[in-house]
Formats: sequence, C-alpha cells, structure tokens
Amino acid sequence: MSRIRNLVAGCLGALAVAAAAHAQGYPEKPVHFIVPFAAGSATDQLARALGQGVTEQTKQPVVVENKPGASGFLAAQYVAKAAPDGYTVIIATNTTHAANEHLFKKVPYDAVKDFAPITALGRGGQIMVVAPKVPAQSVADFIALAKKQPGKLTFGSGSSSSRVAGELFQQMAGVQLLHVPYKSNPLAINDLLGGQIDMMITDTATGLPQVKAGKVRALGVSSRKRSPLAPDVPTIDEAGVKGYEMTFWFAAYAPAGTPPAIVNRLQALLVKATESAAAKNFYQTSGIDPFVTKPEELTKFQAAESQKWGRIIKAAGIEPE
Repeated sequence: MSRIRNLVAGCLGALAVAAAAHAQGYPEKPVHFIVPFAAGSATDQLARALGQGVTEQTKQPVVVENKPGASGFLAAQYVAKAAPDGYTVIIATNTTHAANEHLFKKVPYDAVKDFAPITALGRGGQIMVVAPKVPAQSVADFIALAKKQPGKLTFGSGSSSSRVAGELFQQMAGVQLLHVPYKSNPLAINDLLGGQIDMMITDTATGLPQVKAGKVRALGVSSRKRSPLAPDVPTIDEAGVKGYEMTFWFAAYAPAGTPPAIVNRLQALLVKATESAAAKNFYQTSGIDPFVTKPEELTKFQAAESQKWGRIIKAAGIEPE
C-alpha cells in the first residue's frame, strides 16, 4: 500500500514539475484577449494597453478580439468553451462576472464554474452626461426636467454598470426615464452626440473625452469623490441625490481547467503589464485606478461583488429579463 502511495506521489510530483516547466516556456504563440464590448470602450482600451505590456515581456503578440453584444454573453461563452491552455483570456468586468446573473433569468455561462480567476485589473467611477440639446446644466436641472415629462427623457447604456447606474439614479432621484439598450457604451455615446438619446451614465474613459471636446455636457460623477480628471464636475451625491454611488471593475479570467501554473504565469505577466507605459497612460487618462490581486483574492472579491450587485439591482427595482 505504501508503495502505491509513493508511486502516486511520485507521479503527481512529476506532473507538477512538468506543468511548472511548461509554464516557464509560456507563451509560445500569440495570446488572445477577448473583450465583451466594442472597440473604443474602456475595457477595449485597457485590454490593448495590457496586451502591449505582455508583449514587451514575452515577445509574443497579444491579439485583442472584440465580441460585443448580449451584455457580454457572447464573449463570456466563447472563453468558457475555449481550450484551457492559457491562450484565451477574457478581459471581463462586473457586467459579465457579477451583475448578469442578477439581471437575466437565464445566463448561458456560469461566472464561477466556467472560469479560472487570474487577477483584478482596475476599478473606477462613471460620469453622467447629457446631449447638447438637453437644457439641463446640473443634476438638479435634469431631475426637474424629467419630473415635468415622466417617461419621455431617454437614457442609454451599453453595459450593466451603465444600465444599473441609470436605473439606480431613477429610483433615488424619483424620476421616470426610458431606457435604450446598446451593445457597448461607445455606440450609446454616438447616439448621445447625435441627440437620439438624452442622457447616459458611462465610464469616464468613454465619456470624458467627449466632455473635454465640448460635444456633451457633464452633470456629475458616480463615485463618492470627484474625479481628479474633472475636478469641476460634482459627484451625483453632492449634486443632490444623497447616497448615490456606482463604481465598476475589470478582471482577467481563463477558461476553467487551465493549469494553476499557467494561471500564475498569466497573473505575473498581467500584474507587471499594469506598470507598463501604455497601461499607466490608460489609468492616468481614464480616471481608472490600477487594482491587482492574486487568483484566490479575485475569487473572494468576485463573490462579494456578486452579492453587492444583487442588492443594488434588487433595490433599483430591476426585474430579471
């Protein structure tokens, strides 16, 4: 019996050594970063910046693939079914890995069982912007305008963060708005620029450049503190909707079953990539803070975030679709 145990232990030890050796040589070909949203979105910008950082370390290309649509379902399903070899990674957000399970009755993937957590990548707040045609100059003005014509003003969203931010705003401000869904925030903001929708609460990476260009008007930010990139824009909380706060996060996941040695190698590469010139430029210009974790820390963080988003969505009165 002891000989069998020794043989088993020896085999397991040999496998562990082989896996570690394989991880040392990883990657040996291009790595694919799958993005659940369209080109130009904050997630896309972050994926491309991190891809540069990983390439600088490994000399292997990182291919960024955008698979927008269905609130991130398409990208998440794709990665969940991919080979667990470390060459397909989703650059995910709270949309795919915390909110969707509370927003939809049927989600075609399991945000926990189908993925191997790698590391968190960043977190930040959003910005409330209105189309030039909307006369509101402040959050209070917009609330007054919305109360005069219930259900007539529209708000767009291209992610769960954006959608829930708008729904929570309605609930806390006591207004009725008409929701218009989009595949991604850049698509929504294009319609905002054209006046097809009236308002949206979007990530700062998507909204702030349009504010600075004078194409849309910023009324507030969703975090509890003002953004250093837009210090003159008040928080929605201080603008009158007391207690309002809505933030979001990014994280990387591999398909479930990816060898731990490969996951740890990916974690080390991505953490170092957050310190690259391209990534630092993204964080500094988007108002998003770097935020990295170990795989097991991301597991705990995701579980806590799922509970939090579930509470927010229930409090906002959003019924699962």
